[in-house]
Amino acid sequence: MPRVYLLSPQRYPPEVIAVAFAKASRSPQPLDETAASLDQSKSSRFHEKWVIGYGHASVAEHAVLHIAVEGVSRLAIETLESNRLASYTEKSTRYQPFGPEDFVTPPELAERPTLQARYQQSVRSLFAAYHRCMDAARSEIARRHPPQPGESPARWDARHRSQYADVCRFLLPAAAQAHLGITINARALAHALRKMLSHPLAEVRSVGEAIRRAAAAETPTLLRYVEAVPAWQQADAALRLEAAACPAAEDDWCRLLDWRRDGEAHVLAALLYRFSAQPFSACLAQVEKMPPSARGRLAEQVLGVLGEHDMPPRELEYAWYEFDVLMDQGAYYEFKRHRMMTQTLQPLSTRWGYALPRLIVEIGLEADYRAAMAEAAATYEALAAWNPDVAAYVVPNAFHRRVLAAFNLREAYHFLRLRTAANAHFSIRRVAWRMAEHITAVTPLLTAFLRLPAGETWQDVTRRYFAAWRVE
Repeated sequence: MPRVYLLSPQRYPPEVIAVAFAKASRSPQPLDETAASLDQSKSSRFHEKWVIGYGHASVAEHAVLHIAVEGVSRLAIETLESNRLASYTEKSTRYQPFGPEDFVTPPELAERPTLQARYQQSVRSLFAAYHRCMDAARSEIARRHPPQPGESPARWDARHRSQYADVCRFLLPAAAQAHLGITINARALAHALRKMLSHPLAEVRSVGEAIRRAAAAETPTLLRYVEAVPAWQQADAALRLEAAACPAAEDDWCRLLDWRRDGEAHVLAALLYRFSAQPFSACLAQVEKMPPSARGRLAEQVLGVLGEHDMPPRELEYAWYEFDVLMDQGAYYEFKRHRMMTQTLQPLSTRWGYALPRLIVEIGLEADYRAAMAEAAATYEALAAWNPDVAAYVVPNAFHRRVLAAFNLREAYHFLRLRTAANAHFSIRRVAWRMAEHITAVTPLLTAFLRLPAGETWQDVTRRYFAAWRVE
């Protein structure tokens, strides 16, 4: 009988667990006996020799940490959450309100009192507009959907909060303060901290240092030599100069740049390959000579039987897509959660215009909303003339930014099913539906089994939820 048990972090420090698992490759001793024979000192010596000295970094993946971070801006959280091999849960703009002082003032502004005063005034104006929106929008949604007989205010709010909070969050700036929980292994954390310590924003560097100090209590050896990477900083400076020479151009807001033209054939051939004894070329030749009907039957046998919560086979990863997308910052907060994608993000600014939700107009706050956006844009330009990185703090969720994204068909199944659902935020639904349109056009055979919700398109989402999708 197999023996299965936990090496509990309640009993063993993370670095001890990492060493116990590392020794499994060389020692026949049971893992719990190995762990019992270790202490922090012995584990540190092991990590100094093998992980740090010889570069066997995979050992550090067994040291897992659970880190709580509070009082950090959503702008700083972007860098923290840009690491693929970690799990995050952060404060929701849908389920938690933000107070009038729930924002971060970037440390760089301490030496610029005039700019700091302007910054704080603009951010407070955004929060004041946010609270006016929350009150008016909630009243309007209550008028449209009154409580059921005997329904408590809390129960009604739980059912309808997203209908007004999802609209009002467009006013929240990147400076909005949040908290999050992180589960991450020591190897991934070391990489994350190097990125943070090399970042141009003082807040990000400060949070990185605070995380390093907190994590060192559990993993003192594995994070001992984590420092900023000057080469990354130098490369960033050089790229900024080169990027400034790129010519101005207009483009489709969601453009499919590239995809694997023979992706469907490669996916089907890979599925056959798994059960064949022949080289891939033979499996591909078999698929290529199949008539369309036979390919369809093969796809249905694999994908047509999947239930709503079943993951499709990994072979779908042999088909891939590359998009250039202009989306509002609120939509990006949802998009960034899909870390299996490769995402390259442009700086946050006010120069691509902003979205105007239809409900803002219907509750009579359009002028108020536009004034808040105009003030934020003016303050952004004043700050950007001095420091464009700091200027990003004042940018509300309504403003757009560009994202370059590459992902495979398996990730597309996950992303499109989740983000076209009726309970998804309408901004990300719009993006997901447009991407689905592109992907199904070039991979019709394999996307026939996506089973996305019926009766909605990205145009429908635009008409229903936006008075203007992009205000210049």
